[in-house]
Amino acid sequence: MKFHSVEKIGGTSMSDYSAVRDHIVFAQAGEDTMYQRVFVVSAYGGITNKLLEDKKDGSPGVYGLFSEGFKDEGWAAALEGVRAIMYDKNATLFDDADQLRAANDFIGERLDNARQCLEDLQSLCRHGHFSVEDHLATVREMLASVGEAHSAWNTARLLQRDGVNAVFVDLTGWKSAEHISLDERILRAFSDIDLGRQMPIVTGYAHSEDGLISSFDRGYSEMTFSRLAVLTDAREAIIHKEFHLSTADPGLVGEGNAVPIGRTNYDVADQLANLGMEAIHPKAAKGLRQNGIPLRVKNTFEPEHTGTLITRDYVSDTACVEIIAGCRGVYALEVFDQDMAGKVSQYDIDIIKTIQRFKAHNVAKDINANTVTNYLSTNLKTVKRICNALEELFPEAEIRQQKVAIVSAIGSDMQVPGILAKTVNALSQHDISVLAIHQSMRQVDMQFVVNDEDYESAIRSLHAGLVEPHDHGRAVRLASA
Repeated sequence: MKFHSVEKIGGTSMSDYSAVRDHIVFAQAGEDTMYQRVFVVSAYGGITNKLLEDKKDGSPGVYGLFSEGFKDEGWAAALEGVRAIMYDKNATLFDDADQLRAANDFIGERLDNARQCLEDLQSLCRHGHFSVEDHLATVREMLASVGEAHSAWNTARLLQRDGVNAVFVDLTGWKSAEHISLDERILRAFSDIDLGRQMPIVTGYAHSEDGLISSFDRGYSEMTFSRLAVLTDAREAIIHKEFHLSTADPGLVGEGNAVPIGRTNYDVADQLANLGMEAIHPKAAKGLRQNGIPLRVKNTFEPEHTGTLITRDYVSDTACVEIIAGCRGVYALEVFDQDMAGKVSQYDIDIIKTIQRFKAHNVAKDINANTVTNYLSTNLKTVKRICNALEELFPEAEIRQQKVAIVSAIGSDMQVPGILAKTVNALSQHDISVLAIHQSMRQVDMQFVVNDEDYESAIRSLHAGLVEPHDHGRAVRLASA
């Protein structure tokens, strides 16, 4: 019989320790025991942005400054800025002087080690025989690990202070001379832990021989969380966030109109992830789905709410749209070439390779006889770099870009006759021009490309026309079934 859960706490939630302790650890404890729960924690909100780069606007953190100009000293100043932020955070958490000193000593040593490594690499790569590019992936992994080590160590110590038998589980491989797989690192770390009487607080970053960030970029903590749940055969996987997974953004459609989703499936979660909505990384969801482990997404600040239960086989009782979501600031990158006719697949392969080289996220794609259009969720600087590379690759092609937005209607079963016409009509009633439409035979989502300035209006109109007429409130009551 399965007893334990594996639970992940997001960065924004982690920033409020009292909420984590009172709303997650204490309020959601079982009737018989506080234990049988494993917590995988993210870095405090904003810390990883400072260590790597800003997730939204791409502005460089320590890693970005080092990789773009490692011979300069800007990265060192940025690292000391992170130290100041971490020490300030510690000061808000630890009232006791000895505990505060221990917290600062722990993270201070990590920061000192990181700085020494970067200085040594900086010195080494001033010689022509060594290239900094060969080491950047390792630098990124090392810096990312510091954020999760900080929050996990602090949380374990604070919970011990507050009467919980918490144990800090460090998966970062700091100073480890051995490179092992992610699975092996997890199994070794948990070999001596008794879940019946100990509460593991686990770093969201885990060092592996393949490199989690190289494979999953900023979704690395979700991969750690997923593999932990699979390897320990968890009863349930739970993600604690600062918001509900709702029928739409309440800030856009109104608090009274947006309803928390009670149940959905992993297919829907994948569509949300593609749009940048952080339910769970698709590769992390894959392990849970294949092993039949349900995923629950809960609001940290409403512990009594059952949240959204995501399972492999769930399908809504009646065909309907469950969620309206989207992303703005998307760039439509269009490549037109008269010579493409009859050779579209080869053009498409070369374009995709170029996009992947610059690590831009591709939300959607259109193809016809002589044109390939990719919709990229990235910054303008990256788009221009991709355009320049494509112009060299296809000198006869016409390449243009346009800033757009994508809005999507998503559901576990949307096989409703006439739903496409109804959706387009809901947009046209608000004078919203549809630039492109994408709908697959799988019938789980419809995507509409609109002008960027029409994004908010499109979300509201689709929610009002497709979601609000239905009683989605009953789904919430099914979440605990």
